[in-house]
Amino acid sequence: MFQFLGSSQRFCDGLSRRNFLQVGAFGAGLTLADSLRIQAVGKLKAKTDGRTSQTPKSAIFIYLPGGPSHMDMYDLKPEAPAEFRGEFKAIDTNVAGIQISEHFPMQAKIFDKLSVIRSVVSADEHSDSLVMTGYTDQANKTADHPSFGSVVSKIRGAGAVPPFVSLRGMSRGTEPGFLGVSHRPFTPGGQGDTNLRLAQGVSSQRLDDRKQLLGSFDDIRRDIDTTGAMVGMDSYTERAIEMVTAGVVRNALDLKKEDPKTLERYKGVEQFLTARRLIEAGVGFVTLSFGGWDTHSANFTTLKKQLPKLDVAIANLIQDLHDRGLQDDVVTVMWGEFGRTPKINATAGRDHWSPVMSAMVAGGGLKMGQAIGASTAKGERPKDRAYSVPQVLSTLYQAIGVDPAQTFPSGSGRPMYVLDDREVVKELL
Repeated sequence: MFQFLGSSQRFCDGLSRRNFLQVGAFGAGLTLADSLRIQAVGKLKAKTDGRTSQTPKSAIFIYLPGGPSHMDMYDLKPEAPAEFRGEFKAIDTNVAGIQISEHFPMQAKIFDKLSVIRSVVSADEHSDSLVMTGYTDQANKTADHPSFGSVVSKIRGAGAVPPFVSLRGMSRGTEPGFLGVSHRPFTPGGQGDTNLRLAQGVSSQRLDDRKQLLGSFDDIRRDIDTTGAMVGMDSYTERAIEMVTAGVVRNALDLKKEDPKTLERYKGVEQFLTARRLIEAGVGFVTLSFGGWDTHSANFTTLKKQLPKLDVAIANLIQDLHDRGLQDDVVTVMWGEFGRTPKINATAGRDHWSPVMSAMVAGGGLKMGQAIGASTAKGERPKDRAYSVPQVLSTLYQAIGVDPAQTFPSGSGRPMYVLDDREVVKELL
């Protein structure tokens, strides 16, 4: 059995966004082998329909839960009144004319490898649904659109590594919707690694009556390596066990295999290193989260602690991808569900603000070293080039070789577009 454990994050509405699912492989009693069978049938149907698919590039989605303050990160307003501009100063980046927060000095040095969209319009929902699917949580209660990672999973299919990995547990935004439970993410967070178990249909008798293979990764690997227990299993079950035991994903998750100097660089933000290693291992889509950004009070006290850590994480991740020659093969985006009020409230905080937010984008062969769009003088709404969240997602889909105009059948059999709003951020292409 897989245990899907979401990280606990309590927002201002009092609801905890921790999710817990204990299911057979990817959900609803489905074993991992069953999931592979379903995906194989889908690929076979694609071939008989005369459709071909290109292997897409990879993507990393960094989610900042709670709604990060655009005014204190990538869209500072040094000329605005004090009750708007806040405590932080703007610093120059290595791209002329672009400034970001003083707490992002490492990103400032590599800003030619980044781009920021400062005019993204969102929705006032404490949910990752919009930024992961392109549709609001309210819309998904009936339409049930799939997450970005699930679309990648559907197109790529299963192989030696899972196509979709969530390092932040399960959430509404990571659900596969009408694509089906076989396209849920593999979630090694919490105790997911140690609670992986073989499919229920694989008995010890089928494995030459050796001992039960419902132990740890090492126990499973030892039996398989020394007994030839794979004999008699069908090819899909073999692939399923290989996925959880062969070492590709397990090695990627084992940070002890990383160079100690690299570990030191990622100290305190190891999840970003894990994401890089998973991408290098062949995972098509990785999502992770960092911090809590629902700063209705003590906004600046919180951000003084979080922003420097985030700076280290982003700068190291993006530089590492460049050093490995992956800058065009991996697109990275970082954003939350909305921005925060430009005007500081009575408790030194900023409240929810969906009229405008910022999104950081890197790689994927897109044009870097830009600040795209602008908000008004006090950061209240887009001044020009307003972009919707689906339009940003459409751009990211295209960056990894996925056509957002592609359709998949819904639960009722109706063809549904990946995205309805498919305009792109032209400046990035």
